[in-house]
Amino acid sequence: MKKIVATILLAMMFTANAQVIIGNATGTAAVKTSVLLEFALENKGLILPYVRTIPTGTKLSEGTLLLDASDPTKARVKYYNGTWQDLSGQDANLNSPLVLANFAIEQPSMLSEIEGSKAIIGSTTTTADGVLVLESTTKAMVLPTVADVQNIPSPSPGMMVYVNKTGAKRLAVFNGSKWSFWKP
Repeated sequence: MKKIVATILLAMMFTANAQVIIGNATGTAAVKTSVLLEFALENKGLILPYVRTIPTGTKLSEGTLLLDASDPTKARVKYYNGTWQDLSGQDANLNSPLVLANFAIEQPSMLSEIEGSKAIIGSTTTTADGVLVLESTTKAMVLPTVADVQNIPSPSPGMMVYVNKTGAKRLAVFNGSKWSFWKP
């Protein structure tokens, strides 16, 4: 009997569609069949990793997003699609007291990372090199959704949100100084 129950539970686990909702059990997507990762409807965003050296090499995966802080006085949000593309369109000074008073202290210049450490959602393995890797051929991430970026009390450099505002639905990225908007 125990073997039958264990077999049924294993079969259910392998056929289940995993999804992660951060913030609450509801999320923002009305239909969840194609969602791998989503966020609760709050005035918060997703903060991208800061890097002091732009990654290169064969392990670099298309779709990578980051805050380029290699020059903290010219920080920009970037994504990789074969070459690095700027999403900000403008520089931010992360050393400015208005942005992050202790950028040099709060973002250490040397971090010790364990080779191969990463969190993977959607698969047990991946060849992509990143801090958080979403691995799926049929599902996507739904960005944190806000009605207006002005409702976010203290945006952090590298923050990314989807603005769901009538007449102004678009991707918004914050480089530490200003919001940049991408409209389809």
